[in-house]
Amino acid sequence: MSTPHQYCITPKDPGAHLFEVTVTVARPNPSGQIFTIPAWVPGSYMIRDLARHFVSIRADVDGQEIGLTKIDKSSWQADACDAAITLTAEIHAYDLNVRGAHLDTTHGFFDGACVFPAVVGQEDHVCELEIRPPAGAAGSEWRVATSMQVVKAGQYGFGTFSAEDYAELIDHPVEMGDIQIGEFEAGGIPHVIAVRGHVHFDMARICHDLSTICTYQLKLLGTPKNFDRYVFLLYVQQDAYGGLEHRWSCSLACSRANLPKRGESGISRKYRKFLTLCSHEYFHLWNVKRMRPEKFTPYDLRAEIHTGLLWVFEGITSYYDHLVLVRSGLISEKSYLEHIARSITRLTQTRGRFRQTIEESSFDTWTRFYRQDANSSNAIVSYYTKGSLIALALDLTLRKESDGKCTLDDVMRECWSRYGEATEGMPERGLETVARAVSGLELADFFERFVRGTTDLPLQGLLREVGVNLHMRPADDSKDVGGRPSAEDARPPPWIGAKLVERAGVSKFSVVHSGSPAEKGGIAPGDVAVALDDLKLNASTLDSRLREHHVGDAVTISVFRDEHLIRFTVRLGAPPEDTCYLELESDPDAETEKLRTAWLTGN
Repeated sequence: MSTPHQYCITPKDPGAHLFEVTVTVARPNPSGQIFTIPAWVPGSYMIRDLARHFVSIRADVDGQEIGLTKIDKSSWQADACDAAITLTAEIHAYDLNVRGAHLDTTHGFFDGACVFPAVVGQEDHVCELEIRPPAGAAGSEWRVATSMQVVKAGQYGFGTFSAEDYAELIDHPVEMGDIQIGEFEAGGIPHVIAVRGHVHFDMARICHDLSTICTYQLKLLGTPKNFDRYVFLLYVQQDAYGGLEHRWSCSLACSRANLPKRGESGISRKYRKFLTLCSHEYFHLWNVKRMRPEKFTPYDLRAEIHTGLLWVFEGITSYYDHLVLVRSGLISEKSYLEHIARSITRLTQTRGRFRQTIEESSFDTWTRFYRQDANSSNAIVSYYTKGSLIALALDLTLRKESDGKCTLDDVMRECWSRYGEATEGMPERGLETVARAVSGLELADFFERFVRGTTDLPLQGLLREVGVNLHMRPADDSKDVGGRPSAEDARPPPWIGAKLVERAGVSKFSVVHSGSPAEKGGIAPGDVAVALDDLKLNASTLDSRLREHHVGDAVTISVFRDEHLIRFTVRLGAPPEDTCYLELESDPDAETEKLRTAWLTGN
């Protein structure tokens, strides 16, 4: 049996945001042990070059420093030796997001990929981790929250923890500091939510609602092997939103406004957003953390791994995150349909859906989705948004063509049975193969048109089959995100086809849609708005200025570009019908009602 690697992390200087990390390797490679830092974080498909945060690194044998040579941007090789090596590194931790590491005098947080070097060639060894407190009074006041297995530590305390290998070591994020703890069970399994941030909220209600969500998902797909605990790590701040999945936990960030206050009832739109985030990351327990693309088996954290399946693992998860809420009774059917309509609106307002397939979007995420520029809306499509709507279309297609005998639930359960926790992972056409096998339907045309093609999804007809009417209309104004009918007094402004946003008191054109009046007139992203027909123009006045004109009018828009004043003539167009809302059919027949009920309840 191999000797465990001994890791230790200490908040060495919180004021300077410095963690100290050590790893002791009992039997290093005698020709010179190599240590490396991941270039990216599993679940976030962008090269981050995490080694850039390492401010110092050295190697010691029996207390004596030995040579350590940097051999590439994120790897070091120690001099040859035949005794235990201890690598010591200082890491600057001031990346305040769920994929990073952050340390100050109030708390510490890290994703393991950001702070723990891998022992190359020995990544399969057991790893023991000692988490030490900061010096001073904070050391006695801070608590620790992580899903890692405890070796020797008090409840929510500092101490020693264990992971079966390096991959697991970096799959348990850690939060330390002044943490509020909520505990609940789902499926008989202990769950914890650990909350950091100055916020007053209804912890009991959150625990109840999360238990409802988690219990439903465990029943839907079944309890994974060795799943004995789960931790939601939540950082609350003034303006934040995001999450990252792990096998036994997730890291979340949200705004204070997203959490319910004591005494409040009902599910507000902001609280629904928080519950959806939790539902999304929890669904990843199955979909990507255990059942994952064949290309990700195993992960190579040194370079990009390309797969056309991210729409399956993120898009289908995005479909279920809201569906679980309505099926478990937390939100109404009306609220759920509003969400779908907003997703349809986001897609139809994206010109890139005609340029990039969802399979290409998945494959190119490293260089395009996570590195967007001014033209991204015209050139790419989100595998989250369109992926969720493909999942909806596939689910409704299966229900329709099989007379309700086969659903996407059945397909996902069979995918889990074949690929869940399997060593080979899902092949690039694995979902398609399973869908055809489970349903008995010939679905080649569906996947060719909507996954490997850019044809718009036939959602209007599919939704009509379950008694839901899809309507498209012009946007009421530049802030209209859809989901509801137009206001009675709505008067959509003529279309310019550009977004104007204000930052630090300056209004700039951020997106100029391809083929739009603004593009044809010469306006470019980054132009600073000055005036429309010699009247002051900014983000707050754009709609009202446009409403003073009619479709077909030629207007003069003045902008600053690189401090030069330029005037453009723009001929205003008719506002496109790209904003969606859905309505339940008032008097569906019995069969339609049956299909809709089965879809929205899962029964």
